[in-house]
Amino acid sequence: MIEQEQILQELTGTLADVESEASLFQLKASYLGKSGILQQYNTQLKNLDPTEKKEFGQKLNAVKQTITQLFEAKLQAIIQKEVDKKLSQSAYDTSLRAELIREKRHQGGYHPLTLVKREMEDLFYSMGFTILDGPFVEDEFHNFTALNIPADHPARDMQDTFWFSDKIHCLRTHASPIEIRAMQELSPPFKFIAPAKVFRNEEIDASHESAFHQIEGMVIDKNIGVQHMIYFLDTLVQEILGKETKTRLRSGFFPFVEPGFELDVTCHLCHGSGCSFCKQSGWIEFCGCGLTHPNVLIAGGLDPEEWSGFAFGLGWDRFAMIRYGIEDIRHIQSADLRFSSQFRIY
Repeated sequence: MIEQEQILQELTGTLADVESEASLFQLKASYLGKSGILQQYNTQLKNLDPTEKKEFGQKLNAVKQTITQLFEAKLQAIIQKEVDKKLSQSAYDTSLRAELIREKRHQGGYHPLTLVKREMEDLFYSMGFTILDGPFVEDEFHNFTALNIPADHPARDMQDTFWFSDKIHCLRTHASPIEIRAMQELSPPFKFIAPAKVFRNEEIDASHESAFHQIEGMVIDKNIGVQHMIYFLDTLVQEILGKETKTRLRSGFFPFVEPGFELDVTCHLCHGSGCSFCKQSGWIEFCGCGLTHPNVLIAGGLDPEEWSGFAFGLGWDRFAMIRYGIEDIRHIQSADLRFSSQFRIY
């Protein structure tokens, strides 16, 4: 039997004492995670006959839905409380006169990067991911060594990396260092994404910038394999770009994963027929991915004999270009109002 009233009563009481998003996510995992309170009922469900299983399953789904709604409501309350706190501390009146808002020329719009970031975060939140962040300035260990990038790797050269004068710190060249910090700070199993601005000493052209954005993702659990990664990424692409979008997986090399892959999707401009943007191939790169290398797990403090996982990194700017048909990445950070005014008005 499902002790519905008792579970919801205890959860309601516990939620009242939760004051941070981190604590809320931990509590949510204790109820809805693989080792959570409701997992015992999934075990019971397998042993029931078909008639009982249907009734029991309906009740269990109802409880899960109610619990999910309680957590969503609490999350919104925490966010609103933090917003109210910041507003109360502000010495500025950020309101506008109504007549200015009504005039179209004074209306604002979200930047495409902001739209993409919010869309991606909402999607991953719905899939149970945590959102993490990390510092712009990284040390050599987190940016290279811990990620299995050897001392003689060309990525460490001044031609590719913005180093500080101490030769120890640099502007992060990718979002992957957040993986190391996550493994050191979180208790597995866990899954997260990290939207991050990164910096590389690259020649700027229509598809390359020296400062751009990535979304790093990582899933750590037991017995994770390539099949789990492929299923997840196919689902992700369909949710983001539509179910008609095709994918292909190519072998790729990244020091921090083994095996490594490149995931391509059909070109959004020519729909696979070939154009200048996709270099007549019909495909464009969507993300790099692979199973987390054992050396990286060890650097993060995890035992590779017990834990495994996969990681992926996709270009946040690139996705904005795919979604909104932007042909030149330089437009994104141009601060040109003729470009940014094309997007959603709020």
